Amino acid sequence: MNTTTSTSPAPVPSMPNAMPSSKKQWLLEYSMPLVYLLLFVVLSTCVENFFSVPNIVGLMLSVAQIGMVACTMMLCLASRDFDLSVGSTIAFAGVFGAIVLERTGSVTIAVVAALAAGGLIGAGNGILIAYLRVNALIATLATMLIVRGLAFIVSNGQAVGIANDAFIDFGDARLAGVPLPVLVTGVCFVVFGVLLNHTVFGRNTLAIGGNPEAARLAGVRVERLRVLIFLLQGVVTAMAGLILASRITSGQPNSAQGFELDVISACVLGGVSLQGGKARILGVLIGVLIMGTVDNVMNLLNVDAFYQYLVRGVILLAAVLLDQLKTRGARG
Repeated sequence: MNTTTSTSPAPVPSMPNAMPSSKKQWLLEYSMPLVYLLLFVVLSTCVENFFSVPNIVGLMLSVAQIGMVACTMMLCLASRDFDLSVGSTIAFAGVFGAIVLERTGSVTIAVVAALAAGGLIGAGNGILIAYLRVNALIATLATMLIVRGLAFIVSNGQAVGIANDAFIDFGDARLAGVPLPVLVTGVCFVVFGVLLNHTVFGRNTLAIGGNPEAARLAGVRVERLRVLIFLLQGVVTAMAGLILASRITSGQPNSAQGFELDVISACVLGGVSLQGGKARILGVLIGVLIMGTVDNVMNLLNVDAFYQYLVRGVILLAAVLLDQLKTRGARG
């Protein structure tokens, strides 16, 4: 006798956590843009003159140098490195460019010399870290001290004045009402955004940050790429130093102190992981704007400089904690 056993189809397991997980991921990805949008609306309503055209232009100018350097610091962090020497490089590039300009009278020679100096500083950092295996913290901290010392030595500890109108116009010129430094920063974000998201260079940068050994086995020349990233960091930082010197009409050996922490804070706030392997150019832009907006509002409210240091420290700590939370969330 044949017996047939009917088996009912196994119930399809429900996925109650799929939607919450998706929402959580969305919030993690877009938390900073939402925070900045809310911050901007609140400040425009509550702080007098914040939303005025002169103040918005001033805000854009104030973050121009940070924005330029953040584009390349993003690449350093994404490749599991960082650079503490950017503030000193800005000071040295401004001083060196001013000295070359004073002695040659040529803006072109001054700009090329300063950019070349920045490139050498960056490449030196890359060689120390990639080939000589010096820890990035130690290597760039040493470079920070050396380059700052060179800035004081070549300038005899004094500001180097700039009287060349063509050079000064580089920091003051406007195109369609937009200051040239802001346009240069915008170009940097576009160029490095394309490099990060649409080129082999960008994919390899994220790969060596995620797993250097796996990237090496896949054929990526890890050491050469790291040197190239630091070289780009040096050149862009030197350009920021030249723009700063043109805006203040002098090369200042003591300028941009603490600049590196502002840049790193902006990058981490924007979602660049300190563990490497993750970076978003839009996030970096939002991070830069948050840092600049907070400084701008504190100045509008006449907050004492001592308290401004406190606020910057809190922002840096919050950025690091946020990065830790995102990393744990991704692993979980």
